[in-house]
Amino acid sequence: MKNILLVIAGEGFQQKEYFDTTEVLKQAGFRVTTASDVSGVAASQDGSRVVVDMILEKVNPDCFDGIFFIGGPGALQHLDNQESNRILNEMMILQRPYGAICIAPRILAHAHVLVGKRATGWDEDNELAQIFAQNNVEYVRESVVVDGNIVTGNGPAAAREFGEAIVSVLTT
Repeated sequence: MKNILLVIAGEGFQQKEYFDTTEVLKQAGFRVTTASDVSGVAASQDGSRVVVDMILEKVNPDCFDGIFFIGGPGALQHLDNQESNRILNEMMILQRPYGAICIAPRILAHAHVLVGKRATGWDEDNELAQIFAQNNVEYVRESVVVDGNIVTGNGPAAAREFGEAIVSVLTT
């Protein structure tokens, strides 16, 4: 059974991206573990609550087949940090699947784990192209982009497709 880690902000994660992705992964027979910058319970932007299985500091990337970051208004504030960078860089070194959806691909760009890759993400502020260019990432304006073992999605409407792309990457 594949073990997937979904990383969410302790406050302000995007609920549709989390719940739809989780549902697709579980339907495929994957185990889903949730990590956050807080222990206990995380709150989404609409007030939904999710039990957090582990805090970022306790994440050992070697224990997961894939690690994926969920977006939402709290993602950059709570997840764009050294712990996320450590986790993502270890996944890149392990050559295991990782990715992000919505605003969270910016975290991957800041962690330098998208260098030379094609990716997508939320861009309603018209800043993503510049952020990606500064980090040597090719911005592709599609709902979901897979480049090797990296999966990125552009927002809530792409959450199911994002989950399906993760399943595809982990089963081929």
